[in-house]
Amino acid sequence: AGDRGDGMLYLVATAEGRPLAGNISGWPVGASTSAGSLSFQIEVPGKRGEESHPARAKLFVIPDGYRLLVGRDIGDAAAFRDRVKTTLIWSGLLALAVGLVGGTLMSRNMLRRVEEVNRTAERVIAGNLSDRVPRLGTADEFDQLAANLNSMLDQIERLMAGMREVTDNVAHDLKTPLARLRARLELALLAPGNTAAQIEAIRAAIGEADRMLATFNALLSIAEAEAGAGSEAAERLDLGELAAAVAELYEPVAEEKGFAMRLNCAPGVLIRGDRHLLPQALANLLDNALKYGASPAGGSEITVAVLREGGRAVLEVGDRGPGIPERDREAVFDRFVRLEPSRSTPGNGLGLSLVRAVAHRHHATVALADNRPGLRVRLEFPEWTAAAE
Repeated sequence: AGDRGDGMLYLVATAEGRPLAGNISGWPVGASTSAGSLSFQIEVPGKRGEESHPARAKLFVIPDGYRLLVGRDIGDAAAFRDRVKTTLIWSGLLALAVGLVGGTLMSRNMLRRVEEVNRTAERVIAGNLSDRVPRLGTADEFDQLAANLNSMLDQIERLMAGMREVTDNVAHDLKTPLARLRARLELALLAPGNTAAQIEAIRAAIGEADRMLATFNALLSIAEAEAGAGSEAAERLDLGELAAAVAELYEPVAEEKGFAMRLNCAPGVLIRGDRHLLPQALANLLDNALKYGASPAGGSEITVAVLREGGRAVLEVGDRGPGIPERDREAVFDRFVRLEPSRSTPGNGLGLSLVRAVAHRHHATVALADNRPGLRVRLEFPEWTAAAE
């Protein structure tokens, strides 16, 4: 058989299958003689001789038993289908190969980043607290993990440095009072017959013990505030009422020392905080103001103000004393730091450390400023709102 058209096939044949007209040279081998759809193979001339192509046609039986076969050579469609199938297979194999290579590279990169974290952790465990996880600047999940781990290591390093500093400072600052305590007790033993001298020595020893206990209590309060212990005790507080209550307790002492206590509290300034730590912090500020806030020109006064500013609850304590030089305003928040003019007054250098710890515990900021003249301490708290609950 041969294809002598553009792909269309037709054949008119007798009942016995002898061709009468058409572009197929003979009845297809194996094709049915019943009316309906047929599938068969035809031979067509090609570049390499005769080629077998698939064909589909419809058979009509016309009067007198003649057969009419009309169809199409579907060799091109079959070839196209085979090419698509081959292309899909090779594309799938290529995608699989690329996926395997890409997955291997990605897994190696991920394992390398994880190994960097492990090596950093091993060095930190070995005692190198200054080591950090390297970052590539890609802003991906591993970079975010590295940033969080580095922040955690920064905090641990700060806490460890603070612990060492506190240990050193405690040992240094308690050495002198313990030596004085021992000396006074020795004096009491050396004068067994002198009851008055013994009583005085014991009284002085008790005073030294009380000062040491006050130091330890202040350290414990700072540790409690920094650790967030008792966070479940946070409650809604009126900052103005709290400040007024503490200031009222200090009014007799202030009056006795010649200070005028001025209170200016806006109503309804609410915060969420600890009812026990906040009064301690304010009491420390008032203690400092009474110790160091006397005006050289007379007319000493202490102002306590509570106000609302820019969506923040603000607590300010000011005095008219000599103030603190700007270069020292950050250092005085460290434990056991006492500036030269204050060394002759009683104290342990922990008051402002506790204030800062309490402020951080309440997500607040604390800053020292010039009161012109004097010192002004400003604490800014997040203001409580119903939406914050």
